[in-house]
Amino acid sequence: MSERGTGSGRAITQGPAGIGLQIVDPHMHLVDLSTGFYPRFADHRPGDPFADSYLLDDFRADAAEIPNLVGAVHVEAFPEDPVGETRTVASIIATSDIPFAIVGHADLESDDFEAQIDAQLEEGAFRGVRQAMNTDLSQAAGELLDHPRVPASLRRLGDLGLSFDLQVLGHQLRNAARVVSQCDKTSIIVNHAALWTDRTLSGWQTWKSGIREIAELPNTVIKISGLGMRDPHWTVQSLRPLIFEVLDAFGTDRAMFASNFPVDKCTSSYGQLWQAFDDFTADLTETERERLFSGTARQIYRI
Repeated sequence: MSERGTGSGRAITQGPAGIGLQIVDPHMHLVDLSTGFYPRFADHRPGDPFADSYLLDDFRADAAEIPNLVGAVHVEAFPEDPVGETRTVASIIATSDIPFAIVGHADLESDDFEAQIDAQLEEGAFRGVRQAMNTDLSQAAGELLDHPRVPASLRRLGDLGLSFDLQVLGHQLRNAARVVSQCDKTSIIVNHAALWTDRTLSGWQTWKSGIREIAELPNTVIKISGLGMRDPHWTVQSLRPLIFEVLDAFGTDRAMFASNFPVDKCTSSYGQLWQAFDDFTADLTETERERLFSGTARQIYRI
């Protein structure tokens, strides 16, 4: 296969990704703007990820570069109506030719947290919850991780056989590990490799030590995804240290690759992204690669 350089200097195998493994994509977003559930996207400009709806046909078109995609997970897209979003996505995936799971939204600190969960459990594909907890260093203290109801809500998810997708930044990982340690029966999935955002040396050291600390908790796994959000001009070489650090901390049994489409569509095509994941893992065993490309996702999201 030939290679070509992109405008960012990225060298990616041309044409459909030549990956022989089955792929389960455990992080993508189906968004129907006509529902009115997403007012935060109202001012998006053409070319932004959610300037338009992203529905099943859009995902199919992007994923056509991957002939062996065998499953996917919709992750909530910050809806105003979490139950409505889950019901809408359930109706969308009903026509899919591959199995889908749904990670919905619920407010862990809310009085009606359990009611939000009970309503979404009516949909058979519902597997868990995400509530973004990422707080920038410049923001005031009092983050959601410190809310007294959060540990109990996370434990309740575990009681119900549901998981929690944890989205935090590197400097929050130590605090997140403290909270997660109180919820050992709940599967916790760290999103987007914990979003290494502070690109200083101290920021790298904080992110690395936090990754190690949360990886010590046996109920945690991690998604290697969202890489273009913090490094829009990424190359295979530029991402190697980050990905190898994650794999060294969590091991291949507790990590999974994911696309974060359509958000990361701004920085690569679907095929280019998965080909990069293939390049990262070229020297691993087929068993290790199977875990990263589908096995962990199948296990965690019961696909």
